[in-house]
Amino acid sequence: MKDTTLVIMAAGIGSRFGGGIKQLAPVGPGGEIIMDYSIHDALAAGFNKIIFIIRKDLEQDFREIIGNRIEKIAHVEYAFQELDALPEGYHVTEGRKKPWGTGQAVLTVKGLVHEPFLVINADDYYGREGFFKIHDYMVNEMDADGDLYDMCMGGFILENTLSENGTVTRGVCDVNPDGTLKDVTETYDIERRGNGIFANDEQGNPVIVDAKQYVSMNMWGLPPKFLDELEEGFPKFLDGIKEGDIKAEYLLPKIIDQQIKAGKARVKVLETRDKWFGVTYKEDKDAVVASIQKLIADGVYKEKLYD
Repeated sequence: MKDTTLVIMAAGIGSRFGGGIKQLAPVGPGGEIIMDYSIHDALAAGFNKIIFIIRKDLEQDFREIIGNRIEKIAHVEYAFQELDALPEGYHVTEGRKKPWGTGQAVLTVKGLVHEPFLVINADDYYGREGFFKIHDYMVNEMDADGDLYDMCMGGFILENTLSENGTVTRGVCDVNPDGTLKDVTETYDIERRGNGIFANDEQGNPVIVDAKQYVSMNMWGLPPKFLDELEEGFPKFLDGIKEGDIKAEYLLPKIIDQQIKAGKARVKVLETRDKWFGVTYKEDKDAVVASIQKLIADGVYKEKLYD
């Protein structure tokens, strides 16, 4: 069996969660957090290494709440995303508080990953289907060494990824007839209002979205050589930041979209019908707890997850 790695992005500050560390909020009957369920599903699918991307100041809490426990059942490594982790000659924009986005996060695993890897968010529940489909693609179809970046992604249905407690941001996908990704557009302020779903573009202008469209939930299956592309592109991104901009982010969906348009990447969209849930807002937690309980009642998970 080929080696495959699960990379979990857990360095987010979680400001919308009321200042707490939302990735570490317990949601399962035994104190499990959302990451536990993702790791459980990934290991069942065949992934055999886990890398947590965290901030250095979270390390002690992180290890106590989940890391030490997972190390008993899987090979675990850590990578650290920091605001000041910049290429030589670059400095942090005055007033900036947050790291530089998901592209910088994934770049931190360079040197730790030498096999196909799956990137996910720590605070999103993805369901089992995506892990199995992506692992299968990586092992049986992905050409990790070809000239083209051969990638895949979990293609979620937009209406399955909304929060009842506020707006969400999603990468809205346009898919070619052959099932490959044509483009992915970061789309903001998505919410259900009445019978419709409303959204805005990056500038805050209204855009039309379809409830049945595919969206990216940052569930990307990537070849290891794509890390070279991230490393090469980061200084170019930094060079393009407008003076005074303290919020610009080096975002994985945007980077992948650019690679598709440049003819350097091919992304297979692997449909998953699972319903997403996550803790974007404080009010989401109760719904997540109830959803986990239902999955246990339906026999998807055991009450004691790893027994």
